[in-house]
Amino acid sequence: MKSLLYRYALVAVVLACLTSTLLPDELGSVFSRINSEVDERSQAYEKLGEATRLIGHRLTGSPNGQKAETYAYDLLRSYGFRDVSYQPFDLEAWSRDTVTLAIAPRKSDNFQDIPVVALAHSPLEANVSADLVDVGNGLEADFEAQKARISGRVVLANLGLLGAAPGTKNLHRSEKTALATRYGAAGIVMVNTVPGNVLLTGTASVTGSLITIPAVCISLESGQRIREWMTEEKLMALVDMRNHSRKVQARNIVATLKGRSKDKIVIGAHLDSWDLATGAIDNGLGSFAIMDIARTLKKLNLKPRRTIEFVLFMGEEQGLLGSKAYVKAAKQTNTLDRIQYMINLDMTNQPSGMNISGWDAMEAFCNQVGSQIQAVEPNYKNEIMNRAGLHSDHQPFMLEGIPTLTPLGHLPPTVGRTYHTNLDTFDKVDKEGLRNTVRYTAMMLYALANTPELPARKLTSEQTKAFLEKQGLKDELMLGKEWRW
Repeated sequence: MKSLLYRYALVAVVLACLTSTLLPDELGSVFSRINSEVDERSQAYEKLGEATRLIGHRLTGSPNGQKAETYAYDLLRSYGFRDVSYQPFDLEAWSRDTVTLAIAPRKSDNFQDIPVVALAHSPLEANVSADLVDVGNGLEADFEAQKARISGRVVLANLGLLGAAPGTKNLHRSEKTALATRYGAAGIVMVNTVPGNVLLTGTASVTGSLITIPAVCISLESGQRIREWMTEEKLMALVDMRNHSRKVQARNIVATLKGRSKDKIVIGAHLDSWDLATGAIDNGLGSFAIMDIARTLKKLNLKPRRTIEFVLFMGEEQGLLGSKAYVKAAKQTNTLDRIQYMINLDMTNQPSGMNISGWDAMEAFCNQVGSQIQAVEPNYKNEIMNRAGLHSDHQPFMLEGIPTLTPLGHLPPTVGRTYHTNLDTFDKVDKEGLRNTVRYTAMMLYALANTPELPARKLTSEQTKAFLEKQGLKDELMLGKEWRW
């Protein structure tokens, strides 16, 4: 009897090993086909260039945003997808009108105008005149150190980190605004940390709704001049702004490549952009790579084990609104458990490997698949990063315990710093880097969708809580009102 049980146990172990192992020969053949197809017929670069010319920016809720939704839908249909759909959701569409910032010594009317841009979800109307208080990098410790001086005043805070100790973790601009509000500030002036008199926009709201204080951005050089001035005398800030907000409907675009099961891998990127330029980098790189990956797999008539959903999210820049709407819809239709993995592409360029985002069990899988990619494309470096983060469309999936993965992309600093600015234009796009995003990600996606056994599984609510705490994300999620435990 013991001998028979031993044999059964041995067979079970062997089968488990077989089902958890990819088939190198099969993968190598498919990867070679993907590589050739992308080399010879990739359309990502050309279609992104066309969209920036024909549409311009892709601000959610704007006529341009609607044009972008239609463009993506029609393009996926032209690639042979019949299962393409719009997923509508409601949002508060914010848009800028006028804004000015003036600085002057206290008890003086000798104001100096400072070039400025409004941060999204600032109030529809604001006229604030108050003393200026410097809170440095705008971290919670910085606010706490100045707490006796902040109430009723305008705070000056860096967008990035200047002079911080190595390893210091920055906060999102919306989280710094939330801190300013919590400490009673009358407004916040963010200092961009990119040289060259660059102004940056983006949401200052952790919820995607209007905030109660005006939030604006000035350049690094303006911030330096103001801080030098503050060493000589106490200053006041006058912020005057007008904005617009209205309830509108935006649409995610979902294209489905049916697999042999209803379990699915979601691969997504946000299609929307800010309105100061054309969003070629943020996130034309990710969204047009997604559409070309979809084209590639469809053209090759690949039939993966799991269904693949290619999703172009709108409203990411307003607070991940499209991806939140997608997850909400999956809950309502009781299909959330079918989502076994989410791959997110946000400003991804020239991937050198994968960020396994805290999912330790994925390391061996990504290394194994990476080796197969290298056999086809030796330039792939097969690097692994293991760090979870927030503020992109993987976040709503991660908060539901769904494993997430992002290609480990690389942008030259001069290009990466153009996001959310008037410099985010098509001339910054690296054609070969975008092509490599398509080829490497398509290979990893196919391997993930086709492996007999996934190495990482969806977590329970309590397991998700422990995962987020281990990743050091609890405080940020609490500040963003996303901590539900």
